Amino acid sequence: MLANQEQFTKVTKNSIDAQLKAMHELANQALNSVTELVELNIATAKQSLEQTSTAAAQLLAAKDAQELIDATSAQAQPGTENALSYARHMAAIMSKAQADFTSATETRIGQTTRQINQLIDEMAKSAPAGSENVITLLKTGVANTNAAIEQMVKGSKQALATMESGFEEITSQLSAAKPSRSTQ
Repeated sequence: MLANQEQFTKVTKNSIDAQLKAMHELANQALNSVTELVELNIATAKQSLEQTSTAAAQLLAAKDAQELIDATSAQAQPGTENALSYARHMAAIMSKAQADFTSATETRIGQTTRQINQLIDEMAKSAPAGSENVITLLKTGVANTNAAIEQMVKGSKQALATMESGFEEITSQLSAAKPSRSTQ
């Protein structure tokens, strides 16, 4: 029994170390994604400020109502294009972050499953006679848990794909609508 306790202690320590490493990696990935979003927002704010200043100067320089209307209309298309560009960048960052998290989760689940199965196999070697049903039950429980997790990951991937296709559809519709707006 002492050998099983030592094995269990070793596996538990290794599992905790691996969990801490995985959490550290996920935290770094999250911080990288947040950094990208902050950089996108700063760049967008700078661009917006520049465009607003330029637009204000154009509006103030208008000599009559028609020039004012023309200057106002001229600002609509770049604003729409900027909003689309921002949305595309945001979606790309979010999509990459979700893919990174999914990949890390799948890797970690695979590692944990292997460790648990190794522990069960080691315990089975020194288990008393008649323990076969318990070992089978443990292995079945691990397999069922993995199947459930795989379904959740699959669902997450499908949800992301649906979101991305919806975003692409909206983007293409807005892009197609831009020329008709500018001609009005």
